[in-house]
Amino acid sequence: MSLPLDFDMLYLIGLGLGDAKDITVKGLEAVRRCSRVYLEAYTSVLTVGQEVLEEFYGRKLILADREEVEQEADNILKDADVSDVAFLVVGDPLGATTHSDLILRARALGIPYRVIHNASIMSAVGCCGLQLYKFGETVSIVFWTDTWRPESFFDKVQKNRQSGLHTLCLLDIKVKEQSLENLIRGRKLYEPPRYMTVNQAAQQLLEVVQNQRARGEEPAVTEETLCVGLARVGAEDQKIAAGTLRQMCTVDLGGPLQSLIITGGSLHPLEAEMLSLFSVPETDSGPQSSNGLCT
Repeated sequence: MSLPLDFDMLYLIGLGLGDAKDITVKGLEAVRRCSRVYLEAYTSVLTVGQEVLEEFYGRKLILADREEVEQEADNILKDADVSDVAFLVVGDPLGATTHSDLILRARALGIPYRVIHNASIMSAVGCCGLQLYKFGETVSIVFWTDTWRPESFFDKVQKNRQSGLHTLCLLDIKVKEQSLENLIRGRKLYEPPRYMTVNQAAQQLLEVVQNQRARGEEPAVTEETLCVGLARVGAEDQKIAAGTLRQMCTVDLGGPLQSLIITGGSLHPLEAEMLSLFSVPETDSGPQSSNGLCT
């Protein structure tokens, strides 16, 4: 039996993808009832700052970084059985596995919980015209370093391509990261935030393609594979650009957050027609606005 909304509990509330007003009415009502409101601040970001959210929600927000959520979750859950506590997540609350862990911890402590869903990048990618039921497994592309250049995600891309399925690539976010030196010395000093762009993801993908060829393998993705770059999906300045993987290396989509789609090869006629609204001209790498007009 579902619990009444006035029952003391932990709320996991999705904020959507755009700005402060993307929260649902049900979510906003819950936030305004809560004694403590945490804002998860490491798996995604909104286009507005904490102060804007606090003004609109009418509540002070407590930033929760990865360390607090994954290692000190008991601080978030403290007293949630006697007063309402909210945990706000950009997109949908269950878009990241770490949030499922928070639910399991709450259940183990006998704390009731409620999930209030919202739009996420997993569904909003349909804005480019590709049909959602033709997407395969989602992959993450991380920033490479001099000593760590993982390619394992590419196996999933190839499997999707072989099945005629599109691949949504979620691009890396580095927030509150420590340098190796500061980590070794135990200094709580953090690097500036970094958000991977479609350009960076495409360049790494091309290197994976070249590496496969050097090993005598035939990659399922080439320089001419049709891809779609997306930026700030759900925001008023959302950008979409469709072109080859090579073109994705230079297309300018502006600021974060960005995502990349590798198409599955064969397109439905409606998909092809929709993507034509956002196609990157051969002589230009400028993106298209979501209404198809050049920017």
